[in-house]
Amino acid sequence: MTTQSDTSHQGGASPSGAEPSWGPPSSTALQEPVAPPTAAPRSGEPKQPFFHRVWRGRPEDPRWVRPAFLALLVATGLLYLYNLSASGYANSFYSAAVQAGSQSWKALFFGSLDSANAITVDKPPASLWPMALSVRIFGLNSWAILVPEVLMGVATVGVLYGALRRRFSPAAGLIAGAVLALTPVAALMFRFNNPDAMLALLMTVTIYCVVRALEDGRTKWLVWAGVAVGFAFLAKTLQAFLILPPLAVVYAVCAPVRLRKRFAQLGLSAVAMVVAGGWWVAIVELWPASSRPYIGGSQNNSFLELTFGYNGLGRINGDETGSVGGGGGGGTGQWGETGWNRMFNSEIGSQIAWLLPAALILFVAGIVLTRKARRTDLTRSSFLAWGGALLMTAIIFSYMAGIFHQYYTVALAPYIAAVVGMGATVLWEERSKVWASLTLAGAVTATAAWGYVLLNRTPTYLPWLKWLVLIGGLVGALGLIFAARLGRQLALAAVGLSFVASVAGPTAYTLSTVNTGHTGSIVTAGPAGASMMGGRGGPGGGMRGGFPGGGNTRGQNQQGGNGTTQQGGGMGRPPTGGTGGFPGQNQQGNGNTQGQNQQGGMPGGGAMGEGGMGGGGVGGLLNGATVSSAAKKLLETNAGDYTWAAAAVGSQNSASYQLATGKPVMAIGGFNGTDPSPTLAQFEKYVTDGKIHYFISGGGMGGGMGGGNSSSSTTSTSSQISSWVTANFKKVTVGSATFYDLTQPTK
Repeated sequence: MTTQSDTSHQGGASPSGAEPSWGPPSSTALQEPVAPPTAAPRSGEPKQPFFHRVWRGRPEDPRWVRPAFLALLVATGLLYLYNLSASGYANSFYSAAVQAGSQSWKALFFGSLDSANAITVDKPPASLWPMALSVRIFGLNSWAILVPEVLMGVATVGVLYGALRRRFSPAAGLIAGAVLALTPVAALMFRFNNPDAMLALLMTVTIYCVVRALEDGRTKWLVWAGVAVGFAFLAKTLQAFLILPPLAVVYAVCAPVRLRKRFAQLGLSAVAMVVAGGWWVAIVELWPASSRPYIGGSQNNSFLELTFGYNGLGRINGDETGSVGGGGGGGTGQWGETGWNRMFNSEIGSQIAWLLPAALILFVAGIVLTRKARRTDLTRSSFLAWGGALLMTAIIFSYMAGIFHQYYTVALAPYIAAVVGMGATVLWEERSKVWASLTLAGAVTATAAWGYVLLNRTPTYLPWLKWLVLIGGLVGALGLIFAARLGRQLALAAVGLSFVASVAGPTAYTLSTVNTGHTGSIVTAGPAGASMMGGRGGPGGGMRGGFPGGGNTRGQNQQGGNGTTQQGGGMGRPPTGGTGGFPGQNQQGNGNTQGQNQQGGMPGGGAMGEGGMGGGGVGGLLNGATVSSAAKKLLETNAGDYTWAAAAVGSQNSASYQLATGKPVMAIGGFNGTDPSPTLAQFEKYVTDGKIHYFISGGGMGGGMGGGNSSSSTTSTSSQISSWVTANFKKVTVGSATFYDLTQPTK
């Protein structure tokens, strides 16, 4: 591959494939990094065995490069696989859809919550497909669900390394890959079954393709970028589009082709994006509504309405029909404080912000370093692509007034890691310049000081670590200032100490994360108390720790059935026994609640169904319910004679019983119980036709819990069903669970 003649610049990174010069840099200007072509074997030379080529890598690379990269991938995989089954079914909402997709191809295609296709999840189904196929092959278990997420994490590290290794150096790729792997929220979400793992992978692939296109203006890479964004849309709708504005601007300005061709290429990329993401949308919208599942999260059975409403503009302005509550508009709201410092506050900081100050400093340094470069300079373009994605996403996250969870910030992890890897290696190559060495030292100092602040927010967790981070970072930064004058060994010692001090805090929180099981709809990384929601307190206001209504209900000191510490309050094990629970309880999997430390709690406002919260034990809106062996046996009896073994208000409640029995359970009203599906008339017909055996009391918001922006008509739909069932059918009590036998009318 040849380099465009107008892409040389003053200042940059060492040529790709060349070993970084750890001694004093030469006085010559650094040349544009370009991935050199792999040397072809000479005529008559024997071709090396495949495994030798995999281990050795490119012949022109130093021998340590490929083994180090493979070691990074293996270490990431082992880290994320450790203690994986402690999370059980993780978010039972998505696990139920995975189980349904493993039984029904139609459910797989639509992302239905049950194999009888009553209603879908409130997202497109792409993130469910790998998990459902895994379960179809290996059976329903925690590993089959979560290992595909781990593989996505390893792949994201690999793609990030590849992007930076081409543009800068192997060291840049290794630094970025390690920073990503050790980010607490990344360790959380690449071991969890929410759509964010696939989204983060596809966003990283998108930027990789854009940077490849910026090398020589080849159209195919920009088209592949459009394809990646399109599939990312099918994972988490409009969040996939957050990085499009900066990437489009960077390519339009910096690509090494004529202006007319640049815009034509962007147009082709847009077409590829629409095709890659739109084919599924078109099929769903054209499919007769009477023969497909209801689109969960929508109010009129339309995926487009879901996309631009509840999952679109509603997330920005807080106007989310059917939500549990809206926004924070410029201050403190039900989803935490909004504003410029949101990524640094006590709710978010420990999840993602450990190296965010360093990334911002190094981003500015990279732009300053390349300020005099030509328009097509690839180093500057790379900084603008990764840094632009970081800034755009962080700004939107900081000010969005609608539903926002801490784990959304995993989207930032690859961008932060990339900017840190690029900036650190570029400034190291320029370390003979005073401003460069001071900037590099300043980034390390800021990271160490900020790490001290974050660690100090959990003063009882490894209290000695914050001092090691602070002191080690300051000493390392001092060494970096004089690195150009130190010998090789002392310079390397300063680099190593600076890196260790910078990642020690997030590494500790990551190790805490992988050692803890996580269940339910709202999960966070790190030790207990590391991330506390700070919404409005008081009855009916605020969203602290996951539940509306004041107080802090997030807890982590829960033990699941296998004796592993649990975070979140769902199921310590797959829901065939043990204890569900509210976040904030210290529990053991034998079903005995010990020492409830819950503050605040659920707001008042009426019963859900007839049995209140949790139908079959503690559970409901955000977490799964307990399913006893007796309740499981009840639902399994003659279940094959019915389309749905049972129906329950809210998806978490229905999911627990579906996962326990393996039988379809209808989720009335979708996730919150507020979707207008099914109507009372439809439900009555299902019962008359003998399609549903039991109604499970409790769960969701639909039975009168109120709150949020859900309309009275959608709230009353599941309330009407609950009232009709309780007035007309026989109650069956099994332990703490209440059921209604829909084949046994009382009148």
